[in-house]
Amino acid sequence: MEQLIKIMSEIRPDLDFEKETKLIDDDILDSFDIISIVSEVNEQFGIEINVNDLLPENFNSAAALYELITKMLNE
Repeated sequence: MEQLIKIMSEIRPDLDFEKETKLIDDDILDSFDIISIVSEVNEQFGIEINVNDLLPENFNSAAALYELITKMLNE
């Protein structure tokens, strides 16, 4: 989780990703932010988040994204 928070904070240093729970619902992250995060996560974690995974519930919080990453790593 720490690595994910670091990635997200480098892309959007103005946000507290440990507390935000409505990053998509409240339009806090835009499409460029999401693309940047997905690209870095794919590279750092060695996974491939695809278009079917680009759902609001997977990106509303760092915890939700970490859950997706963990699921993909365990497959």
